[in-house]
Amino acid sequence: MSADSEQLTLAGGFAPATDAAWEAEVLKVLNRGRPEGKELTIEQGLKRLTSTTLDDIDVAPLYTSSDEDAPLGYPGAMPFTRGSVVRTGEAVAWGVRQLHEDPDVAVTRQAILDDLERGATSVWLRIDPDAISADSLATALADVKLDLAAARVFSRTDQDAAAAALLAVLKGSGGDLNAAKGNLGIDPLAFAALNGTEPDLGALKRWVDEVAGLAGVTALTVETLPYHKAGASDVQELGFAIATGIAYLRALDEAGVSPADAAGQLEFRVAATADQFATIAKLRALRRLWARVTEECGVPEAARGARIHAVTSPRMMAKVDPHVNMLRVTIATFAAAAGGADAITALPFDHAAGLPTSFSRRIARNTQVIAAEESHVGRVQDPAGGSWYVESLTDELAKAAWALVQQVEAAGGMAAALASGDVAQRIDAVNADRATKLANRSIELTGVSMFPLAGEKAYEAKARPEAPAFGGLKQIRDAEVFETLRDRAWAHEAATGSAPDVLLACLGAQRDFGGRQGFASNVLLVGGINATQSHGGSPEEIAAKAAEQAQLVAVLASSAKVYAEQAVPVAQALKDAGVQKVYLAGNLAEAGEAPEGLFDGTIALGMDVVKFLDSVFDTLGVAR
Repeated sequence: MSADSEQLTLAGGFAPATDAAWEAEVLKVLNRGRPEGKELTIEQGLKRLTSTTLDDIDVAPLYTSSDEDAPLGYPGAMPFTRGSVVRTGEAVAWGVRQLHEDPDVAVTRQAILDDLERGATSVWLRIDPDAISADSLATALADVKLDLAAARVFSRTDQDAAAAALLAVLKGSGGDLNAAKGNLGIDPLAFAALNGTEPDLGALKRWVDEVAGLAGVTALTVETLPYHKAGASDVQELGFAIATGIAYLRALDEAGVSPADAAGQLEFRVAATADQFATIAKLRALRRLWARVTEECGVPEAARGARIHAVTSPRMMAKVDPHVNMLRVTIATFAAAAGGADAITALPFDHAAGLPTSFSRRIARNTQVIAAEESHVGRVQDPAGGSWYVESLTDELAKAAWALVQQVEAAGGMAAALASGDVAQRIDAVNADRATKLANRSIELTGVSMFPLAGEKAYEAKARPEAPAFGGLKQIRDAEVFETLRDRAWAHEAATGSAPDVLLACLGAQRDFGGRQGFASNVLLVGGINATQSHGGSPEEIAAKAAEQAQLVAVLASSAKVYAEQAVPVAQALKDAGVQKVYLAGNLAEAGEAPEGLFDGTIALGMDVVKFLDSVFDTLGVAR
């Protein structure tokens, strides 16, 4: 090889990439079509490309290295950002832990066996009146070798009964108790948050004593799902998790349990969402924060890494177009694995609709198996580590969550924050912001608020038993407000034989109305409303069609040029023909001078879709 050839590089002949060159290319795109003298500056352009999370964290369009970048650190070492343990290169680097909650014990027993025979490595069971009963737990676990597959329980109604039932099963299994694995699911603060009760922190020491001598069995969980399902943001979920962990360390220390022993009893359970970068950063930040807490408590370094069980978010699951949930769960599973979760639960796609089928359970289970054994996600240690965006987001989440922990501690700790209503108030503020962004679709829900499935029928799943009422944080899902709209449409169709219908009057030729035709019809489909379309025609012809169909609502769709000529006469003809409300797809100014009240509103980007669809339903007489 010649000396010259040794100097050749893949980037040879290209100018060095600079921030200024990138910014210039960005401005070319953003200013395309803008009038001379109205071009955006780079500051304005970057601001348009910057988004802000519900935690008020700005997400920039580009991240680069900086002289201030902190050292990346190493997996399995302080501050444990990059993982609590060093992955060995094995394909299955995390526990595949599927949820079981069907009260039919025969169904649950078979489902557990199917899971363990086909990729799952542990089981997680809900013990409640509307799920598996404590008395039937032994039957449900009858086929499980509890020294090989760990069993974990949790309860929304009686944690003591669930823990006692699992402990009895472990002790009565006939196997080697020293090899038994599991977690009793004791989490008094999460229980109090959900039920609105006073937390019993005395339960911590009682159950820690109960598992003394059982090396593979731990007693305690710090679960953030009740907060997440109530609407908590990522920072709140992190802050409440750390504040809860501190409360448990403090209570156990006062009861005579050393911080090292107490930390060894804890497992964190958090939500993994379809925002993959936020999930990756959240798990990394959780380990960093917990390592800092346990360091201050004198826990030896080897025991400071947080054990994390990630559950694909129940709040992100939708009843409508439920098969899209497979995509959400896949992204969340990948994010949890890339974020270094020690165990992952992938919820079935029909989780929000009811109890799962063998098919939906199989898809959920195989999502993890494919990620591990075919995509090899687990063979790489901290695969997102070193990404300037991920490192920045991890740092931002950790700092914001730590500030929240300090506020909670200053107010008396997590128990006091729950009792005073501070936790609920913080979550309510986030929910109000999220509700606005869901309604105007700046937070998009595919198949729900965006790209709805035309002609969709309600998905029928195995019904869940009626759940007990809880007096604490209300558990919600992001899609519920849109599902309420869709339910109204389906009920109307069941009662009348046809879906709610409006006239979509497309003015001019296809080239004029095509874009707004598609936009408007999709907005209507969000509510399950059919759009009967008319293409072209005079105002009289369009009005005659509306009268013939007894239409009460009409939407006009076309270009600004056609609107200037036809929008007002068509709208007036429609109103004269008995149409009660006429909307225009686009900017109302494009219609020119219009009599006051002629148009009842617009369909456009940024609109409150929920408010609009509610109004249309009311006009059509669709029952609530």
